[in-house]
Amino acid sequence: MPMIDVYATAGTFADPHTLARTLADTLKVIEQVPDIPMFRTNTAAFVHELADGALSNVDGDSNYVRVQVLTNAGALDRPKQLAVVEQFTAIVAEAAGDPTLTERTWVLLTEAVEGGWGLGGHANTNEELVQAARAQIAELQAAARKD
Repeated sequence: MPMIDVYATAGTFADPHTLARTLADTLKVIEQVPDIPMFRTNTAAFVHELADGALSNVDGDSNYVRVQVLTNAGALDRPKQLAVVEQFTAIVAEAAGDPTLTERTWVLLTEAVEGGWGLGGHANTNEELVQAARAQIAELQAAARKD
């Protein structure tokens, strides 16, 4: 259940909500997690609009985007890391309507330590997350058999 934070100067994106939804869905697909409510409702992106002048590089340029992706430990192997960075960079540039933004988009991948992933008021280990997902899949399958 990753969390995505996008930081950019206000006005960079015409439709931040669609950007957030696209990033969340893309990450869910890249992670290859089951399409169950547990993952659909807990994979989210937040677009943070910064005031003009709130960011700068050494030369004073402020037309950058920072994307921070937080996942549970081990969720992204190397091919998935590459896919997240490549696809998120392209999505951000498209959402901004600026193809040159690909050169100014930073994507940071961060893993929560084992047990450092809270959901439902509990700091979950990876195994607990896997067990919860399996339980939800079993419930959905049982409900589908009843219908």
